[in-house]
Amino acid sequence: MSFLLTGYTGFLGSQLRKALSKDIVLLGRSPIKGAKHYPASFADREDYTAALKEVEYVIHCAARVHVMDDAAADPLSEFRAVNTKGTLNLAEQAAKAGVKRFIFISSIKVNGEQTFAGVPFKPDDNYVPDDPYGLSKYEAEVGLRALSQNTGMEVVIIRPPLVYGPGVKGNFVSMMRWLKKGVPLPLGAINNQRSLVSLDNLVDLILVCIEHPKAANETFLVSDDEDISTTQLLSKLARGLAAPNRLLPVPAFIINACANLLGKKDIAQRLLGSLQVDISKTTSLLEWVPPYTVDESLNKTAQSFLKSK
Repeated sequence: MSFLLTGYTGFLGSQLRKALSKDIVLLGRSPIKGAKHYPASFADREDYTAALKEVEYVIHCAARVHVMDDAAADPLSEFRAVNTKGTLNLAEQAAKAGVKRFIFISSIKVNGEQTFAGVPFKPDDNYVPDDPYGLSKYEAEVGLRALSQNTGMEVVIIRPPLVYGPGVKGNFVSMMRWLKKGVPLPLGAINNQRSLVSLDNLVDLILVCIEHPKAANETFLVSDDEDISTTQLLSKLARGLAAPNRLLPVPAFIINACANLLGKKDIAQRLLGSLQVDISKTTSLLEWVPPYTVDESLNKTAQSFLKSK
């Protein structure tokens, strides 16, 4: 069994690189000592003929990732160049090379930005995102499905929500820093519901999707299968960090009003809003159960953070 992996230096891709067999081809900018590597920037006309030779499975994690306050003059064009055109160029060449299955790591942003509590996203929701990053992923999905129908190459699409685990960066690690320092946070009365997925659980699902016959040409949502509020998340992390729980019970509407005044509406939405996903298709069709609980995964994340200090 031979694999081609992109995005192998990233948070998800580096873990996948460790989990896959040694018969792996890396496609991207940076060579890894001891691994077969071919350079790529995922421009829409790059030639991957040599890299795809004798490859059976492609796992495409590389992407121009979503960032807050994107400074690009035309963000949509920038996202499309890599996430849509770059993806489809790789997939078209993979099909021509005889690749059996193409696994595309998409994003829950294809479904939208938030849900009403108790009304989770589903993989077959009919929605076209207006967020540039989400739209670029959506357009890649549409192109991949058409390519699969025209060529017979199997396509698997996975849409993760927020991914966390040892080595996580961004807002997640910022929260752990605040908690460890004992900074009082006005987030002790947030009753939202959010789906998260640990890095270990996501990698496990991807490995299942490599060969599972029922994964072919399907779209899957993924989570830890236990939705929690922002307050619960911070409380669990505080326990894992052995840090004082100094969450102040400030009503959500006051936090939201203050965030709007400060021009931080997007941050408030992530902290206060709900985003739930329905993984019943994933669990039933693939007979898959997340192997790690939220508590186990958050504790592992917290312990890794402490060791890194």
